[in-house]
Amino acid sequence: MLIWFLPLFLFFLIIGLPVFFGLLAAPGILLWLSGQERDLTLLYRNLYNGMDSFPLMAIPFFMLAGELMNRGGITMRLVEFAQALMGHLRGGLAHVNVLSSILFAGLSGSAVADTSALGSMLIPAMEKQGYTRRFAAAITAASSVIGPIIPPSGIMIIYAYVMGESVAALFLAGMVPGLMVGIGLMVVIKVMADKYDFPVATRKYTWSERGQASLSAFFPLLTPIIILGGILLGVFTPTEAAAVAVAYALVIGLFVLKTLKLSELPDVLGRAGLTSSVVLLLVGAAVSFKTVVSLSHAPEILADFILTLTENPLLLLFLINLLLFVVGMFLDAGPAIIILGPILGPVFTGLGVDSIHFAIIMCVNLTVGLATPPMGLVLFVASAVSGERVTTIARAILPFLAVEVVVIFLITFFPALSMTIPTLTGFAN
Repeated sequence: MLIWFLPLFLFFLIIGLPVFFGLLAAPGILLWLSGQERDLTLLYRNLYNGMDSFPLMAIPFFMLAGELMNRGGITMRLVEFAQALMGHLRGGLAHVNVLSSILFAGLSGSAVADTSALGSMLIPAMEKQGYTRRFAAAITAASSVIGPIIPPSGIMIIYAYVMGESVAALFLAGMVPGLMVGIGLMVVIKVMADKYDFPVATRKYTWSERGQASLSAFFPLLTPIIILGGILLGVFTPTEAAAVAVAYALVIGLFVLKTLKLSELPDVLGRAGLTSSVVLLLVGAAVSFKTVVSLSHAPEILADFILTLTENPLLLLFLINLLLFVVGMFLDAGPAIIILGPILGPVFTGLGVDSIHFAIIMCVNLTVGLATPPMGLVLFVASAVSGERVTTIARAILPFLAVEVVVIFLITFFPALSMTIPTLTGFAN
């Protein structure tokens, strides 16, 4: 009977019940109907135990660091640096949009923060230069999915915690896929720029001017180096790295750049705390949900069903990518990982797929879902920022989504693309 927890959970989502309550209500009802009161007590006890974790403290710290950097005007410096490098190309502001997302990813790790912060600056600027508003909103939404792929990444921290994987290994494995998405988007922009005669954003900067822009962005660009360097060298754990990122952002914003005021800190702390609480409640509910997944033997049942289709791991990975892509259309990346990770992960590792490789496939696929119609979260954020209708942005984003889907299949069938860096650094086999 417990195997019906997933259909019941999906029903709750369809009728509009928040994900957090659905994660607890679906298994809770079935445990109660089955007379398993002891397991029901365990389910709700794990809600707190799931949040009571030192590694999970990295999530609120990284979110606070992102809020501090965004409020401190660091985003503007990154955009100016990107424009100094690429603004002279045809379609320059579109290229700047993508490069800014790559740089911003190393600071926030959030697609929503990327869309909101960069979109509020670049969408009006692109429209002023002659781009349509729907195109500007579409490329902003499409490039924002780079945020959770390039480290630091909130969803990778969640996956690592729920599935018992190494955060450092996942961070390293996401670097090449994130860059591949960015390069792919720039290739599409180049083709469209030549076809539709996109404008040039600025004159070509001299090397001296580029040097000045680099100095202006030096302290923001140092952030991901400090975070990753400290983790890889063993100086601090990912959680400690997140705390260091907050301290660094405070020092830079208050004393070095002097773009952040003490009076702004209560609002920054409040926003970061609110966002973090939502994520941590979902993670706590996910740990409880995972308890019922184990009791119901869902992974074993699913494995038996999948093996009736085919025992070819490559074909199974193709099919699971289709499933994840459809799931990503309707469910945000975090909840989808929380729900499906404990079910699908053991199935594919049992078939011989490396656990880190499968984690990256899942994280990248569901991250792209953030920009996929009809329910992609960043589409709604881009709509709010630009004033354009979601349906209009959804049509304009299709060429960029096609590139991101190609990247998903490349990292699926060529594991070396994502696994080489963590393997060489000793964080994966």
